[in-house]
Amino acid sequence: MSTPTQTEMKIVKKFICTIIILTGLALACAGAAGIYWTADFMNYARRAETDPDASWETVVDLPSGTGFSEALGTLASTGVVQDTGRFRLLARILGYDRRIQAGEYLFTSAMTPLEILQRLVRGKVRLYGLTIPEGLNLREIAALVADQGFGDQQGFLASAMSPEYAEERGIQAASLEGYLFPDTYSFPRGTEVDRIIQAMLDQFDAVFTPLWAAGRGQMNLSRHEVVTLASIIEKETGAPEERPRIASVFHNRLARGMRLQSDPTVIYDAKDYDGNLTRAHLDAPTPYNTYRIAGLPPGPIASPGRAALEAALFPEETDYLYFVARGDGTHQFSTTLEEHNRAVRRYQLGGGDR
Repeated sequence: MSTPTQTEMKIVKKFICTIIILTGLALACAGAAGIYWTADFMNYARRAETDPDASWETVVDLPSGTGFSEALGTLASTGVVQDTGRFRLLARILGYDRRIQAGEYLFTSAMTPLEILQRLVRGKVRLYGLTIPEGLNLREIAALVADQGFGDQQGFLASAMSPEYAEERGIQAASLEGYLFPDTYSFPRGTEVDRIIQAMLDQFDAVFTPLWAAGRGQMNLSRHEVVTLASIIEKETGAPEERPRIASVFHNRLARGMRLQSDPTVIYDAKDYDGNLTRAHLDAPTPYNTYRIAGLPPGPIASPGRAALEAALFPEETDYLYFVARGDGTHQFSTTLEEHNRAVRRYQLGGGDR
């Protein structure tokens, strides 16, 4: 075998250098093409930021059991995804094509393909607000939940008014009355009624448990009795600053063995109440008629908020035993029956200060 000449070696070295240079150029071009491909793909969403006419919001519903291909078809038909080929490839590279979750999603024109995929994989579904005002009873809450499209009213009541359901959740009562905390919640569309109820119970525990721990030492009332009293306080006044004073009246009456004589408790159990509280209502022998029974009624009459719960646990220190509505949302408080009767004549009967 002959030895390569110097000329041949130079040719070989030049050839190898050429191959290396060409390979480097090819890789550089491929990298640049990849960067351009990715940037172009990602930036189609960004064009909406500078072009108001290109801005949009779209809600897409992916039912349970929807696969990636079916979901991609829906996203493409609604204009959320414009390049299905590159979107599919990106999903496969990241392993997202096997991890998307069903649900109702809100997409905007400012979202990149990666952000769209991440939303689908993380299950960041669209949420709807549900606001439960203070002072509603179970039937009113059930109607509100149904009106807002969060479930069947009767199905809600079937759970909320079941003693077994309450016991399973650690509430020793005939129903969940008083324990569904009034607040603003966020749920996906189609959330099961039991999940909504549990969220309200969890919020009640989060608010009430610290208050109960701080105030139970000075209370002669059980947890259930405190919630019951708080519900009455909630219904008696719409003036937040009055709640501790209203609470003091009821605590003073309970301590003296006086009947609470609270109109809202009578109304709660009245079968034919039409907005006009009559003598027949006040004389009716029902468990919630605090004009007839001693002490507290058997359970709450509404859902009390935090302020009412605090008032029941930490009442103002007063000697008041009576109060009457002034007609402006506030009340006149009295320590004696004589003072109270004068206040009734003034504010209820239009008799002035006589």
